[in-house]
Amino acid sequence: MKLNVISIDGKTSQNIEISDKIFSLKPNNTLIQSVVDWQLNHFKPRTAKTKQRNEITGSTAKIYAQKGTGGARHSSRKAPLFVGGGVAHGPKGNVYKIKKINKKVKKLGLLHLLSQKSKIKAIYVLGDIKNEIKKTKFFDQFLKKNKLKNSLMIFDKESKSKIIKSARNIPNLKIIEQEGTNVYDLLKYKNVVFTATSIKQLEERLIK
Repeated sequence: MKLNVISIDGKTSQNIEISDKIFSLKPNNTLIQSVVDWQLNHFKPRTAKTKQRNEITGSTAKIYAQKGTGGARHSSRKAPLFVGGGVAHGPKGNVYKIKKINKKVKKLGLLHLLSQKSKIKAIYVLGDIKNEIKKTKFFDQFLKKNKLKNSLMIFDKESKSKIIKSARNIPNLKIIEQEGTNVYDLLKYKNVVFTATSIKQLEERLIK
């Protein structure tokens, strides 16, 4: 499969060959969804914590007689029924079940989503950036001209360092290195922009 390589001045200069093993699979939406659910599960901080009945400090003495009072029977003031007592079924802090998936499923989810993006022609390749771009206005004009305003940009380290200052304040744009490519970000943004080096690095990593 071939893609056009766009230069930073907007010109199409050359083609790049990319592997059909990554960008031409039949997308499996169920697999993609399972990986997204796993990522979202890890985003939650899970810091809320309430005390259970056995964690409340205080007397365990029976508050009144079992029979003869006309009221319901109770043991101690630690019961969830009372103010200051324990909380029934409350959040337990960071002690919770984490949804787990294996590495093979995570990798397949990424491959299937890249294929989906390729199918709808939402993958672009930008030539490696050799010179630092200091003006946000210049880079913003490049995005408008090529209709790439809502994009995830996956760059190699050198290209990222040359462009990060001019791109970090532009809305609906995220720049990451190819090692950080993930399903959630790929779904969040309409377009995916690689540099020529980063798409080859990602291809080599995923084919292994």
